[in-house]
Amino acid sequence: MKKAPSGRTFHAPAPERDDARAGQREPMDPRQALDILETRARESEDYIIRNADVGSAVFEYLAEHGAPATRQAVAANPATPARINRLLADDIDEDVRAELAAKIARLMPGLKARESAEAVALTLATLEVLARDTAVRVRAILADEIKHLDCVPRDVALRLANDVEDLVAAPILEYSPLLSDADLMEIIAGGQVRQILAAVARRRPLSEEVSDALVQSLDVSAVAALLVNPDARMRKETLDRIVEEAETIESWHQPLAMRADLSARAIRRIGSFVGASLLEQLVARGDLSDATRAHLNRRLRARLEQGDTESGGDSAAEIVAAAKAGGTLDDGFVENAATAGSRETVTLALAALAQVPEATVRKILSQRGAKPVVALAWRAHLSMRTAFKIQTSVMKLTGRELLPARGGINFPLSKEEMRWHLAYFDIPA
Repeated sequence: MKKAPSGRTFHAPAPERDDARAGQREPMDPRQALDILETRARESEDYIIRNADVGSAVFEYLAEHGAPATRQAVAANPATPARINRLLADDIDEDVRAELAAKIARLMPGLKARESAEAVALTLATLEVLARDTAVRVRAILADEIKHLDCVPRDVALRLANDVEDLVAAPILEYSPLLSDADLMEIIAGGQVRQILAAVARRRPLSEEVSDALVQSLDVSAVAALLVNPDARMRKETLDRIVEEAETIESWHQPLAMRADLSARAIRRIGSFVGASLLEQLVARGDLSDATRAHLNRRLRARLEQGDTESGGDSAAEIVAAAKAGGTLDDGFVENAATAGSRETVTLALAALAQVPEATVRKILSQRGAKPVVALAWRAHLSMRTAFKIQTSVMKLTGRELLPARGGINFPLSKEEMRWHLAYFDIPA
């Protein structure tokens, strides 16, 4: 009997006996041994998936000695005992822990009603270990799975909300019902200028106090998200401050013009700096006084006389379409557009080159995470130089937010990590 590297025991086939070699065994070919082990691992996985009642001892043995595929199956099985789940939370294989993170969250609703006190305690301990996992992917899966739940420990939600990785913190900050206004205010006050602030701005509902704090941060993406959130309450003074800051921040213009709670003064101020198309939308509002409507119409006529048709996105679309038709939609084109700060042109170019929806590109650029945009640039066959230019000139990332090139020219992430970031946004690698 021999021990396999995985810990299993197997019996080598009995050799044929002859007079000269009676009682001796033929040595097994190493490749044959590995084939046997791998076949048995796959068979074990299939068996675990098909059988929910194999027994605690079997689960424990497979969790301790099974091949990675088998341990993943044990981790994914909802019938795996709580004690074994806790054991797998320390597994050396990230894929095993990722399967466990997805499952453990689904066990939380109704846990105390159907399980013993010991099983509940072990399940909560497993949840807490996974929330501290060293792998970003594991924590991100856990955060995404529990983001809507009110039955997980509040300290777990807070830990994930304060995670240093945007992919982990953002789902909790946007959706978790366990976070109070005080929690959100503390996170905003931490001075983070990342996609997490935009995630807070997308919460529904959002109180006036939290809206005030977001506007005071002057984070462009967060305020843009705040403006399009119909359930974000804002004081008149807060909205007036946004109006005063908005002239040089084009991404605020349209959502600001669409706000239903604008004062006449705010509407006139917005009309002084937006283009003709948004002026037309302001004029069409049904809540304007005759004086305000007349004022806006005068502005609109002046803009049109100056030749301002404010085609904005259409102009960018035409530029990108022309570059594509002319064979110049390439790395140099995107770098030049990024250097000029032409966000819409960069957005449309990335969508065309990476073959992904424009909405997905906008989401990636608005969430202020460097890693996803680097992965997107890689998919679009752009250089790391251009990816860095997008970070600085389009996304306005600074300091520790930035993800520079490795060795001056190379992508700093592995292909596997970039594929994972793309998959997070449902982009096939």
